[in-house]
Amino acid sequence: MQTGTKLQPEAVPPPPVEVAEESEFDLARAREHAIARLRLLWSERRWIGRAVLASIAAGLLLAFLLPKQYQASTQLMPPDSQSGSGMAMLAALSAKTGNGLGAFAGDLLGVKSSGALFIGILRSRTVEDRLIERFNLKKVYSDRLEEDARKKLAENTSIAEDRKSGIITLTVTDRDARRSAAIAQAYIEELDRLVAELSTSAARRERVFLEERLKAVKLDLDQAAQEFSQFASRSGAIDIKEQGRAMVEAAATLQGQMIAAQSELSGLEQIYTGNNVRVRALRARIGELQQQLAKIGGSEGDSAAGTAAGAGEKSMYPSIRKLPILGVTYANLFRRTKIQEVVFETLTQQYELAKVQEAKETPSVKILDAATVPERKSFPPRLLIVFLFAFFGLAGAMAWVLARTRWQEVAANDPGKVFATEVFQTMNAQMPWAPPNGSRVQAMTHRVWLRVTKRNDSAKSAEETSNRP
Repeated sequence: MQTGTKLQPEAVPPPPVEVAEESEFDLARAREHAIARLRLLWSERRWIGRAVLASIAAGLLLAFLLPKQYQASTQLMPPDSQSGSGMAMLAALSAKTGNGLGAFAGDLLGVKSSGALFIGILRSRTVEDRLIERFNLKKVYSDRLEEDARKKLAENTSIAEDRKSGIITLTVTDRDARRSAAIAQAYIEELDRLVAELSTSAARRERVFLEERLKAVKLDLDQAAQEFSQFASRSGAIDIKEQGRAMVEAAATLQGQMIAAQSELSGLEQIYTGNNVRVRALRARIGELQQQLAKIGGSEGDSAAGTAAGAGEKSMYPSIRKLPILGVTYANLFRRTKIQEVVFETLTQQYELAKVQEAKETPSVKILDAATVPERKSFPPRLLIVFLFAFFGLAGAMAWVLARTRWQEVAANDPGKVFATEVFQTMNAQMPWAPPNGSRVQAMTHRVWLRVTKRNDSAKSAEETSNRP
């Protein structure tokens, strides 16, 4: 065995001459077949052109018959998050890392954003029903049932939230440009109203509780003030303390005047007789002072009768003997009124604070881009429709020419052609222009067809007669 020798690669045998010739023959045959098809299409260019023009005309007709649609969009800023838990903070911190980790962490930890809450409210039946009633969408959509109008409104409304920025985009499609913008704006208004109505925060519960308490306290305060005013009006006890002080001072003054008058009367009686004018005048003055003192002081019966006797007195103010008895009722009513006033003032302050706190905790709807009236239609794309009709018309005409030529090349005794011819003849016999074969449905359609054709024939004959010289 020899070492150090190099192995020579084996020589690849050349392809057989027959295989090469067959491949070249197949290529030539395919080329000839393609050229023959192109010649066939070229020979039918006029018919294909007419088909394309007819397709373009149909596309133009459809493009202009389709109703215009407009889209109005509005964008909302992501609402402020009110969650202060550690899990929510972790989800918020994870959201800053990108790559969808924040959304995954939020879903995993069960932290729901207010954006998803907003989208749920916008998709709610309550909002849709309000919009249907507000814009009379049942008439606009030509629907008899409110459920159908609700479905069409949902189909014409698109709501999406950007996972990274949290911006909510709402798009409304409608045939009227102004109505589309109005509906988009109404969505935001209803969202703001429902968020305020359905807020379940602690501040809102406190505000509702304080509102109910304010109503009850206001009724108690009004009742206490009314009872106090009625008592003061009936008894004349406006201010017991001041009235008592004033009446005591007045009684002391009258008592002093009466003592001085009695002293002067004693001196005059020693000098003059009882019929003297000065003596009689001084006695009359002393009597008047005694009456006034009796009116101010009152009688013992007044103190025993209580407040009920005060109602029958002709005096404008109660006597000194009545004041202690009236003072008890007066103090109770006055104290009750003051307590209700203090409670009402305190609750009013707390109610205002609760309203401020509720406004802070309620997610606010912040509009980034307001809905404006669209200037251009969003549908239909007329140029695209015409282009597609032209393309499919060209493709269909070419396919029809090739299929017809292929059908003509098939032998008449071919089983497939025989079967297809039989099926076509059977279907053609069922058409309205064919004579009835015993079927009632076909007989009825055949009679309708004959009437239509006779009417057309009579119209043509009348036209020809009128056109003759």
